[in-house]
Amino acid sequence: MPADAPTAAMLVIGDEILSGRTRDSNMHHLACALTAHGVPLAEVRVIGDTRAAIIDTVRELAGRYDHLFTSGGIGPTHDDITAEAVAAAFDTPIGVREDARAILAAHYEARGTELNAARLRMARIPDGATLIDNPVSAAPGFSLRNVHVMAGVPAVFEAMVASVLPRITGGAPLLSQQLTVHRGEGDIAGPLSDLSEDFADLSFGSYPFIRNGAFGVSIVVRGRDGARLDAAMSRLIGLFPPDAP
Repeated sequence: MPADAPTAAMLVIGDEILSGRTRDSNMHHLACALTAHGVPLAEVRVIGDTRAAIIDTVRELAGRYDHLFTSGGIGPTHDDITAEAVAAAFDTPIGVREDARAILAAHYEARGTELNAARLRMARIPDGATLIDNPVSAAPGFSLRNVHVMAGVPAVFEAMVASVLPRITGGAPLLSQQLTVHRGEGDIAGPLSDLSEDFADLSFGSYPFIRNGAFGVSIVVRGRDGARLDAAMSRLIGLFPPDAP
């Protein structure tokens, strides 16, 4: 990837993810959305609902990447501690903010539901943060510096991603092409390594499979320059013609 391409990391927060009780789909969605936006997702961490771990990991990843996206832990219950932990990571005060409170008040009033103390916790926003719109269930996420704090519920997370991406400057979209080769990885490793050296600006991935008892490899080439990608694929097909046994 170009050295100046913006980079991102993701922090998935939740004991339910680590225990296997909940299957995470947010990483896949974020990776696809960021790839299309020209921001490579370079690292993903999964941690539990532990304040110290959240603070330490946010500081580390926010310092290493241009953007850090978090999912989980911004609801109304006692174990939803992400907002407070992110604020603490930047030594930033946090409290109920009027614009967030107004959003929640309108949402619950329209449904004839009380905005009680537990629900009001979702209006706690660090000083200086920008709200992330939540058209699904109203409770906003927020961006603090380069950290984008979002819900863990997939429908809400996806809506928040759609809300925050337009204000993030991306690079050129990442392009990819694929070739299926009906050989084992050991047969293609040498030539593929040589080809990757000739096209150091592209990335080459090999993904083995077994179908009907036969070995094969899906070779995926990724990059931002379409012409270079086409040139690499032409060389690749010359090395491993699609009809080769």
